[in-house]
Amino acid sequence: MRIVVIGAGRVGFSLCQRLTQENHDVSLIESGEERARYASNRLDCRVIHDEGNNIRVLEDADIAKADALVCVTNSDELNMIICGLAASRYPRLIKIARVRNNEYIRFHRAGRQDSPAGVPAVLGIDHFIHPDVEAARWVLNAVDRGAMGDVLSFPGTPYELGSVDIVPGSPLDGLSLLNYRKVYPGESLITLVERGGESFLPGGATVLAAGDRVHIFTKGENTEAVFKLAGRDGPELRKIGIVGGSQIGALIAEGLLYPERQGEEPGFFDDSAAVSVKKRGLFSFLRALRPKIQRKIIIIEQDYGLCKELSARFPDALVLNEDISDESFVAEERINGLDLIITATGRQELNIITAVYLKSRGVGRAIALVSGTGYGIIARQLGVNVVIPMGQVVVDSILSRLSGNAVRGVHRIGDGGIGIYELEVAPEADVAEKPITGFQLSSGGLVMLANRGGDSFIPRGDYVFKAGDRVIIIARHGSEKELEKCFAVHP
Repeated sequence: MRIVVIGAGRVGFSLCQRLTQENHDVSLIESGEERARYASNRLDCRVIHDEGNNIRVLEDADIAKADALVCVTNSDELNMIICGLAASRYPRLIKIARVRNNEYIRFHRAGRQDSPAGVPAVLGIDHFIHPDVEAARWVLNAVDRGAMGDVLSFPGTPYELGSVDIVPGSPLDGLSLLNYRKVYPGESLITLVERGGESFLPGGATVLAAGDRVHIFTKGENTEAVFKLAGRDGPELRKIGIVGGSQIGALIAEGLLYPERQGEEPGFFDDSAAVSVKKRGLFSFLRALRPKIQRKIIIIEQDYGLCKELSARFPDALVLNEDISDESFVAEERINGLDLIITATGRQELNIITAVYLKSRGVGRAIALVSGTGYGIIARQLGVNVVIPMGQVVVDSILSRLSGNAVRGVHRIGDGGIGIYELEVAPEADVAEKPITGFQLSSGGLVMLANRGGDSFIPRGDYVFKAGDRVIIIARHGSEKELEKCFAVHP
């Protein structure tokens, strides 16, 4: 694809890095001289130092030939204006804007609902990406699975991909994958192993060890049981603390207290108005939280005015106007006995330190929000159970809307060198009417899931690809062109 990206901040830079790794033709426009120079020296794409809200600059970036425009500057209004400017001349261009203002999202949703089918209503923008909403969904999904490890869900199917560290002495410690069925006879696959800073696709001879991070694909109802095999066990999450009462903290609190509201204002967790059901497919890994147990929610926020707003909005929660870094407050009994702490302030260092410290004080499990994957690795090494890298969440959400004809969704796991791809088998594709036993990628890969006629299953050796099947494959990055060749229609 030809893609024009506006903004070379953390998200824009990471997005361009991923897109160029997947051999897309990328042009990046950045108004800041220092950031433009930094990107130019480190990215294998065209970098233009200029203002993106200028049609001449957009045309210099070959927007007339582009398939998509992605606006991720720090200004919601600028992102929307640039998309509208491009839409006025190139209406067929896919236009994606990152926004943080709730009102813009509500306006976009209302406009899409009132418009004819398939017609974007707000400045021609096809997709709005709200970072806090995307991250809150990840947090809620992790809580729903006990916050014992990262969980990637596939709505429309009962399957999930759980990522968890193996504890010394657990049933998986020292286990050869040849004997995995003896330990867990249920339907599941160990799809990826992270060890010593590297990721690899395991084989039957692979022997797991304590400290390995394993990615296990199974039905959602079995995820907790599989996590327990790795040694990750604990009580139900009945008492949950949220540090930080800003927008993302409030969204998390709403999802925990009132899961039945998801899809309504003000949380707007339902993405159906912004993305059609046909386009969403299987690979919207953000799903609604299922209410399981009665929970007590404690919100800890330093700003007094914000605490008043939170108390009015969430009468069923205990809102504490306190500084979490104050040791005397931590020693008080009001937050003793927490089963889970979620650190969601705007400072990632504080989130990590708070999560680690409170775990040392007896809190069972911890979820921390960080800005990027680098801090995520550090947080996991320090014992944080689930780490939500905000930048990766946004980039993954954008990439899922920039897939090609065959690839309908993409998500990076591990060290970023492994991808999970949702694909649709096109009529007359190379793999159509061929058995799975004949499907091989040059760098290795595994078909994790197939969906046919609404039924999802882990394919076995007698599975034959059929036109219209949706499949989910784990493979190394750089496999995109090979996957397109196998699953798309060729002229």
